[in-house]
Amino acid sequence: MDTDESPSGTDPSAADAPTVAEAVVERMLDRGVDVAFGIPGKQTLPLNRALADRDARFVVARHETAVTHQAWGYAETSDPGEMAASIVVPGPGDMNAMNGLKNAKNDCVPLLHLAVETEREVRGGDGIHETPPETYDTVVKENVLVDSPAGAVPAVAEAIRVAREHPQGPVRVGIPKDVLASRTPQPAVGEREPAAPPEPPADAVDRAADLLAGADAPVILAGGGVRRSGASGSLRAVAERLDAPVVTTYKGKGTLDETHPLSAGVLCGGSSTELRELLADADRGLVVGSDLDAVATASWSVSLPESLVHVTLDGDDIGFGYETDLGVVADADRFLRSLGDRLAGRDETHGSASEAGATEAPVDHPDESTGAARAEAVRAADRERFDALADGRAPGAPLSSVEVLREVREAVPASAVVTADAGGSRQWTLVSFPAAGPSEYVNPGSWATMGTALPSAIGAALADSDRGAVALVGDGGLLMCVHELHTLAAEGLDVTVVAFNNDDYAIISEAASRSHDLPAGAYGWAEAGLDLVAVAEGMGVRADRVTELEAVGDAVASGVAHDGPALIEIVTDPNEPQASEWMTRER
Repeated sequence: MDTDESPSGTDPSAADAPTVAEAVVERMLDRGVDVAFGIPGKQTLPLNRALADRDARFVVARHETAVTHQAWGYAETSDPGEMAASIVVPGPGDMNAMNGLKNAKNDCVPLLHLAVETEREVRGGDGIHETPPETYDTVVKENVLVDSPAGAVPAVAEAIRVAREHPQGPVRVGIPKDVLASRTPQPAVGEREPAAPPEPPADAVDRAADLLAGADAPVILAGGGVRRSGASGSLRAVAERLDAPVVTTYKGKGTLDETHPLSAGVLCGGSSTELRELLADADRGLVVGSDLDAVATASWSVSLPESLVHVTLDGDDIGFGYETDLGVVADADRFLRSLGDRLAGRDETHGSASEAGATEAPVDHPDESTGAARAEAVRAADRERFDALADGRAPGAPLSSVEVLREVREAVPASAVVTADAGGSRQWTLVSFPAAGPSEYVNPGSWATMGTALPSAIGAALADSDRGAVALVGDGGLLMCVHELHTLAAEGLDVTVVAFNNDDYAIISEAASRSHDLPAGAYGWAEAGLDLVAVAEGMGVRADRVTELEAVGDAVASGVAHDGPALIEIVTDPNEPQASEWMTRER
């Protein structure tokens, strides 16, 4: 090893220099990354010491599967571009964290992932935890391996910039253990801001305005790109100008406050027949901030308007699955602001009934062609389905998810962050739980991994401790991250976990029974019930169990008001219909 890399090197400049770990942490803090999630190991201790010396927040998780989901939740509930870091040991720690990295990549969420690599002199010799660095190439936006000690700070600086540049995403930086402890002086690195996302061509915006303004029954489908670009205000303005109902994807949920008269619901596996008909019956559509992936569109089986304007950052997404009249590669916010200006100019020139704004129209407007009336028709049909499911529950039977979610929504402040998991509970949450805004609701997108609701709520609580966070999760998803209840207790975070416990992987059991002739509850635990209250209390989390609908709201409100973490276990029906079946059956 060169003497300038030794902690006790003879070069005075090297001896006086900070360690590489200290220089890396300094660069992170300079670039606004002051929260990190991880599990310390001998390899990470130089970074942990540097973080402690600078009073940066390092949250010790109980399993590496949680740390990247925690950083993901932090970014999802912050202003676009705000991000946290995850720090792991090589091999098992890094591989455990891959799940969350892929989730963040699919959702275009920025985070800095620092993976401590095997020492350079051992690399290739099957050292402890050694894994080929290229293992992670496909789960991150960019994967960088630091070879020279002098390259650590430049690599981290560039990683933060790349993570924040649209389309955003996670960036992994592998730094060998011996490099972190080195006192090699780091080169000065000039500030380089993320490149601005592309502006839409003026002629494309003009054409989009012509197409959409001429529609008799327009509709907007908004995706996660609207969230990531901070375009909710621009989306609302365009929807009101066009008097167009807004449907969102999984990741777009909340980009238009779902109490808005033009909000028509979420396109997902649990979408109702009526919502799908709204999309199919529209004469022209604007798809913005979505790649129209196979998950949101049920492998492109959902009918969309024949005339489409599709706006996304990746040109390869345009025309894949659906033909478009106009494809535009541009940032969602920049496009929507430009489109709103064009539409406003048209109104001033030609006059338009939309000038009053769709929000002025009552939801029971006699003209069924208005955007608000079309959106309300979908919401009314959905409410009928929810009511029928709730009313059909036999006295004393376990609660249905839609009943519980209605009570939870009443009890949770609109300003609180709500995180949802994957699985059956997420489908009911997507279709029946109104989201108050883009940073007030988080769930995984096309990666659809379970075990995210609790760690993402931890990240959200660290991003803004004043708002509070509520995690909505089934017992299946919770058991995949139950260790993080202890992190909640250790950190004293104001997170309320609302756990829907039906002692079953019900969404799988239902499919197994319906399509494969397996018995009902084939993947349940009716004979080995789970006591989540005992589990939570054993980890230092206040907990209550609810079996009656009348007690749900008070229990959740009490948990939210509690100063510290709480868990509310709510017993739900393992045999209730799944949203995908109930919302599409004949009424």
